[in-house]
Amino acid sequence: MTEHYIPLRVNRDFGDIVTTYFDFFKQNIKKFTNVFLSYNGIFLIGLLIVSYLLVSGFMGVIAYENSYTYGVAREPMDEKYFMLVGLGGILFLVIFIMVAVLNYGLASSYMIQYETNKGRGFTKKQVWNYVKGQFGNVVLFIILAIPIFLAYLIISVIFAFIPLVGIFVNYTAQFFMSAWLGVSFFDMLQNKKGVTDAFGEGWNLVTKNFWRSIGVNFVLGLLIGILTIITFIVPGVIVGVYTFHVVENEVAYSTSIVATIVYTMGTCLFLVILVYGQCLSQFVNGILYYALHEKTYNIHTRGKIEQIGSTEQ
Repeated sequence: MTEHYIPLRVNRDFGDIVTTYFDFFKQNIKKFTNVFLSYNGIFLIGLLIVSYLLVSGFMGVIAYENSYTYGVAREPMDEKYFMLVGLGGILFLVIFIMVAVLNYGLASSYMIQYETNKGRGFTKKQVWNYVKGQFGNVVLFIILAIPIFLAYLIISVIFAFIPLVGIFVNYTAQFFMSAWLGVSFFDMLQNKKGVTDAFGEGWNLVTKNFWRSIGVNFVLGLLIGILTIITFIVPGVIVGVYTFHVVENEVAYSTSIVATIVYTMGTCLFLVILVYGQCLSQFVNGILYYALHEKTYNIHTRGKIEQIGSTEQ
């Protein structure tokens, strides 16, 4: 049971959305982290394997490059190191896409269950079952989002050659894309809509509140980015200290089991934090969705007025 219920269906201005996000985050971080770990277990193992492949491959390449001695010919590099890096990169791309699909759904479903149950009494199984029931739409949404994202990349490249104006346009387009896709996805799950209808509703809500949508994604995206970087400090310091030890003591890191474990765990933790940060960004658009939807349709406000009217009668 949460400390107090934070109503999400409220027409909030820019400042209130930012404040509500952090209130919601502080109240729900423990429960949502439990949901995240429960349903990402197999992917976390996959990220650990990916980290091992990447670390082993890069360590082999670096060790080979550092073995150069002037005037002494070297044997060709073992191709297995390139194979490890390539395999690790492909697996990471596949796992990252799968994790993106899952956690976009989990974060949205968690907020929907929170709002539906007034902040209490819902379980992680309910969160999972809700998103599982719309998994087909979730996958289709991601597939249709890919060409949209590619079109955005083309526009970004074109405007990148325009000084100042290009930078402004690129950042505006970036945060508009984040708002549009996030709000559309949330609308699809919340109202169990078709994918194209959800894209249309998301476009309608975000374009009518253009600067509020962009501003919220910019400010909270920046703050989440800073929070993520701060979280990187602990594994970064551990890996940095160990690397200093390796360099100072001339440890043969390419054959050291300890070095492999340290760098693998550090890389894996980095990737997990990156994935978790993605969930936090969808919370932003969940709160934005409820604020924009209430401003447009006044469902919560009308419900309260009707409730007062029925009480007076």
